Amino acid sequence: MPPPHRKRVRHFDATPEPHELTFSCYRRLPLLEHDGRLRLLAQSLDAATDRNGWRLAAFVFMPEHVHLLVFPVTPTARVSRLLFSIKRPFSFRIKRCLAAEKNPLVEQLTVRQRPGVDAFRFWQEGPGYDRNLRSQRALAAAIDYVHANPVRRGLVASATDWKWSSVRWYATDARLEEPDLPRLTPLPADCWPGRGDFSG
Repeated sequence: MPPPHRKRVRHFDATPEPHELTFSCYRRLPLLEHDGRLRLLAQSLDAATDRNGWRLAAFVFMPEHVHLLVFPVTPTARVSRLLFSIKRPFSFRIKRCLAAEKNPLVEQLTVRQRPGVDAFRFWQEGPGYDRNLRSQRALAAAIDYVHANPVRRGLVASATDWKWSSVRWYATDARLEEPDLPRLTPLPADCWPGRGDFSG
């Protein structure tokens, strides 16, 4: 009998285009409702983008999932490495914090990988969602979509009321820097060589 088919997400890394990435907490549990965890996630994101040749252009942290808009700054940048570098260290730090608190979530998030081998799983298995943004219009729509997430969910009345988002950075023309949030970088003029820039 052939092995069961596992859905895979293809990552198109060969071009300098921005990427829209989405990944979720294990079983879409609301594990990101705590500010302390979100600060750790912001730190992990900063470290991962620096280490892997990416920059963050927009984001929102939701209670059970994360949206990122990123763009590569080196020819060797790979989405798979970026995601691994965000998720793996963050999950390790969260497990250590939960264990120190004797939080029952440690047991809830520990799954049997194979006989005799257990694993702590903060994130849903798999690469999540990855889309290359091939035009100014697609990028602008993706940024608006990301920022509108908390409003669509009824968590806030206005997108700027949601702390864990880049919306206020955009609303102030990149002048507002908030220490708890990950670093943001303006999109470069050569996102789409020969096709104009985001500011046009």
